[in-house]
Order: sequence, then structure tokens, then C-alpha cells
Amino acid sequence: MPPSYTLERLLNDGGSKLVAGVDEVGRGAWAGPVAVCAVVTDLSDPPAGLTDSKMLSPARRAALVPEIITWAAGVGYGEASHEEIDELGMTEALRRAARRALAALPVRPDVVILDGKHDYLGAPWPVRCEVKADLSSVSVAAASVVAKVRRDTHMASLGCAEYGFADNAGYPSPVHQAALASLGPTEHHRLSWSYLDDLPRWRHLKKHRDPRAGEGQLGLFA
Repeated sequence: MPPSYTLERLLNDGGSKLVAGVDEVGRGAWAGPVAVCAVVTDLSDPPAGLTDSKMLSPARRAALVPEIITWAAGVGYGEASHEEIDELGMTEALRRAARRALAALPVRPDVVILDGKHDYLGAPWPVRCEVKADLSSVSVAAASVVAKVRRDTHMASLGCAEYGFADNAGYPSPVHQAALASLGPTEHHRLSWSYLDDLPRWRHLKKHRDPRAGEGQLGLFA
């Protein structure tokens, strides 16, 4: 089933509340920022074929972004850099990226739908966490597409051809892992993360990691 407005209408409270759908991308990557998008709609019919970004081809995602921006009542995008992730941990980095995305909206929502089961946004925002909201909620699905396309475009712009960022967006693909083993991390890598524990040659580069930053990390040879 395609995403619907069931959750938005439930939270809309008879038209008195403005609802924003929020989704993130890049949490489990080893390089680059974590990105968050917030989308507010007027409950009108969404662009055809809109669904969770993971269900769409790269070409279809890219084609949907201008349609989403034209259709939505507001689209906000925010990032937290790999330096912020290293310094503050993933939970705080996500919070900062989400607040930047919400601040970039042309209107202030009254309530936020977060994809997932953890509220990384916190006060003063009223939050409804919903697992797999990117599959069920129109506004969250739209946010997932914009966040994915914008972050993927940013990662491709960094170059680093040996690491395959244009294809893996900083996630641990075989090409990325092989480049790390032979060349070490780039200036775009998250140096507090546990993949460095599996790289004796580069382990000395590891930074102190906030304990909250463990979510989504994988060992290199796991």
C-alpha cells in the first residue's frame, strides 16, 4: 500500500495542528554528515509513486524531489557534520540536524512525526514516533526522498573515487572497506567509529567517542 495521510489526520486534530514528517539518512554511514529532512503538506494528493526512498531507484528519487518541493507546503533540510558526530555522538548530532531542518521550514509545525521508535528530537517539539513511518506516512515518505537525494548528491560531490562515495554515499561497501584498509580514512570520515578498531594500520587515528555514538556502527570485518 502507498503511504497515506492517516497519521497526519490523526495528529491534525480537526485542522488545528500543523504536522511535519521528519526522516533521517546517513546514520549508519562511516563518512559524511547525517542528514534530516522535514516536510509539511496541506494534505493534498502527493506526487505519483511517492513512497519510502529505499523502495525507489536513484533516478526516480531524483525526479521526485522537484515535484515534492513544488507540491509541499514546506520543505526543510539540515545536516550535522562528521566532526559534530565525532564530538557529540550520534544522538545529539541527529537532534541538531533535525532542529536545523525544522528551522528551515517556512512554517513552524505544531507536532512532528519521526520515523522510528526513538525520539531524538526532544523538547520543545511534540513528537510522535512511528516505526516504518516512511512507508505509511505521506509527509515522512517525502522527507525520506529529499533527505536521501540531497545527502547522496553531497557525498558524490566529495570525489574520493577510490572510496566509491558516488555509489555508496559513505556506507561500508566492499570498495569503501578495501580503500580504508589500504589508504586509511579521508578528511570526511567519522574517526570516533568502531571500524577503526579493525584497521591496525590506522587505529591510532581514532578519536574519543561519546558513548551515545554507538548506534548503527559495524565492525569492518563483521
